[in-house]
Amino acid sequence: MFREAIERKDMDAVEAMLADDVVFRSPVAHTPYPGKAITAAILRSVAEVFEDLHYVRELKDGREEAYVFQAKVDGLDITGCDFLTFDEEGKIIEFMVMTRPMKASQALATRMAERFADIQAAAAAASRTSDS
Repeated sequence: MFREAIERKDMDAVEAMLADDVVFRSPVAHTPYPGKAITAAILRSVAEVFEDLHYVRELKDGREEAYVFQAKVDGLDITGCDFLTFDEEGKIIEFMVMTRPMKASQALATRMAERFADIQAAAAAASRTSDS
């Protein structure tokens, strides 16, 4: 279900899979990002930054899943893995991403940094909406 939603760029479906207390661990930032609003905003932005994203392998072990992907960032090939942990209700409670090679990961970091103010604004707006 996760893989299909990402590959369709159905970010509403991806967001619905996130637990309210999900923690996102970025491949390019030291500090984890806690919460559904910021995680969803980051994932929406990444979906725009990655070109030709496709998954090439899945690993599943109970409530742990890993999805190896390939994409392009600024014309550079990037390979990565999404590591997901699910809670008892099937919601994602941890989302960790690792990427390689370094040059492509640096391009990803640059593109995401350019968008980070908008990501924070989208997360703040989503938090206000969910609190209402």
